[in-house]
Amino acid sequence: MDPYAMTTGVLRNPDFLRFLSSHVANELGANISRVALPLVAVLVLHAGPTEVGLLSALQTTALLLIGLPAGVWVDRMRRRRVLMVSDLARFLLLGSIPVAAELGVLTIEMMFLVALLVGAAQVFNDVADRTYLPDLITTGQLADANSKLEVVRSSGSLSGPAIGGALVQLLGASRTLVATALGALASVLVLSRIKAPDKPPAAVEPTPLIRGIREGLAYVWQDSLMRTFVITSAAMNLFVSAVLGQSVLFLADEVMLTPGLIGVLLMSGGIGGLMGGLTGGWLSRKYGTARMTWLAVTIGSPFGLLLPMTEPDWRAVFFAITSIGLSWSSVLLNVGQVTYRQTVTPEHVLGRVNASVRFMTWGMMPLGALLGGLVAQQIGVRQALWVFMGGRLLAFLPLLFSPLPRMRDFGEVQARS
Repeated sequence: MDPYAMTTGVLRNPDFLRFLSSHVANELGANISRVALPLVAVLVLHAGPTEVGLLSALQTTALLLIGLPAGVWVDRMRRRRVLMVSDLARFLLLGSIPVAAELGVLTIEMMFLVALLVGAAQVFNDVADRTYLPDLITTGQLADANSKLEVVRSSGSLSGPAIGGALVQLLGASRTLVATALGALASVLVLSRIKAPDKPPAAVEPTPLIRGIREGLAYVWQDSLMRTFVITSAAMNLFVSAVLGQSVLFLADEVMLTPGLIGVLLMSGGIGGLMGGLTGGWLSRKYGTARMTWLAVTIGSPFGLLLPMTEPDWRAVFFAITSIGLSWSSVLLNVGQVTYRQTVTPEHVLGRVNASVRFMTWGMMPLGALLGGLVAQQIGVRQALWVFMGGRLLAFLPLLFSPLPRMRDFGEVQARS
């Protein structure tokens, strides 16, 4: 088969289109819920800052609690079934909130429980999602397919909050969650129409849970390029989370911009993510997926130094330029490293590998947010942004000393392995 042909035509695959459609429904619903869920707590239950903060934290707590075991369990299950069950669970859980609100029995404790359980369902969904994609398409189409999924994610982050705000204004906060629940249900229905068989787990002897977790972590750490990807992504997430945690305070108190302009600037990262998703497939075909990955990160990282220079004049655009540049390069880095994992990892361990990487990289986000507040308290917000954006600039250096710059495509590694 012509190798170039293998990299094209992913949108001609009806099963991939159904898989992509499930993401459209899920991403839109999830981003609507990021607006609606805290507004239910505030507008319906009159929750205070501590309760709203706890509600937000509980949505990601499951990653730390079951992120690693989820990889072991997903490797023992049919992946599409995991996706459908997790989506169905989210439909029922999120749908319970407007029902309880209409009946007058909604409590903040119930919302805490729903947030925790929805987060747990999302952990399984995320692990199974990246593990299932190689079952639907050829290896040569992975970069293009991952880029198109990033387009959906970025589009959801751009449009979801705006749609969520409009729906809250029109329907009320609790009823808006019906849209989120229906998005999860729509995903279930679309996934059920995929024609490709839902492959059973690989025929290997099941391993004990702790041993399975160790095997996933060990596989990541023993692969030099995968290990470098994890170190780079974890460092970037640490520094960017520190910056994001202080961005609103910086723009409001230091730069003294209006709330409307702050909202526009905070949306600019979604534009960069959308650009990354739209260009990822073309860049991977033209230059090679490996080359695209390290070039994008090398080009995008210096943009971070513009952000602390933001001022309440024409230099306000520096914040937007930084957000667009870093989001663009981050999406391409994500496309590259996910494609690499899906290309070189044996099927029977892919779920554990995806879960291990997610745990190690996303686990840096709450730590970064905490670190950002502590450092800003000591040296000032603008000075802290210089420190963290300097760290973000240096975080890509391990990739330059890895095998990545000497590669064009990740298929070369597969051929040698």
